[in-house]
Amino acid sequence: MSDATAARTVATAPGAASAETRTAEPGRLRGTADAIGGLMLRDLRVLRREAGPFVIRTVAQPLMFVFVFAYIFPRIGQGIGGAGGADDFATILVPGLIAVAIIFQGIIAVALPLSTEFGGTKEIEDRIMAPARVEAVGVEKILFGAAQSVLAGVVVFPMVVVIPATPAALEVTSWTLLVVVGVLSALLSGALGLALGTYVSPKQIGLMFSIVVLPLTFLGAVYYPWAALESIPWLQIGVLINPLVYVSEGLRAALTPSIETMPTVAYLGALLVSVAVLTWIGLAGFVRRTVG
Repeated sequence: MSDATAARTVATAPGAASAETRTAEPGRLRGTADAIGGLMLRDLRVLRREAGPFVIRTVAQPLMFVFVFAYIFPRIGQGIGGAGGADDFATILVPGLIAVAIIFQGIIAVALPLSTEFGGTKEIEDRIMAPARVEAVGVEKILFGAAQSVLAGVVVFPMVVVIPATPAALEVTSWTLLVVVGVLSALLSGALGLALGTYVSPKQIGLMFSIVVLPLTFLGAVYYPWAALESIPWLQIGVLINPLVYVSEGLRAALTPSIETMPTVAYLGALLVSVAVLTWIGLAGFVRRTVG
């Protein structure tokens, strides 16, 4: 057998094919990572040009709620927060409003742009031409939405701490817990935005805020701890389908340990499951809208 023939035999052997596959796999992963990184840089450049609107839409709602409930009400002697009074209510409100900022930002940063990209502009067609699988474009949207959600939480935090007329009893007993809850909450926000953006028609995107976002907020343990619903058992169980409950409870446990929250394993487990389920739903919907 000649050397050339032997070389061809080795190259076509099963072991050689497996080696080629193992070699190609890291290359594909690097290519996907590069494509996601390029899309992220593009979106960051756009966000930098829209810094003003980003800050306005991030702080508007939390600013109004904290100003009315934690500043005006205590100053005029209006009873709030149940038997605990203004002090407890300010402590309860701070983590809840940070949770709202995180979740809202993901919805606004991912769902609303998707309604435009799937609509008249068809901008999504340019995105899916990136040298990567279609799912990678969806993953980039989740990650970019998550990054904006983290930034929104950082922007809102000092505001909801300084404005209340009575100081909130904040104490970070575990920075690890705070970081884990923050990262999972941000990823949940981006995945929720992708799921809503791919399954809600562009014509109905406004209706989404009435039938999805408002119930999500008011039944998300934002203005009260989940344990306070024990006097309404059916509602306490029913709101467990709301992912914002676990964001609020997780941030409350990390920032205000004096307030009773659900067990750590419960909200962390629910956050992990919610991220996985919403990511799967969002990516499936994204592929369906763009390819099939």
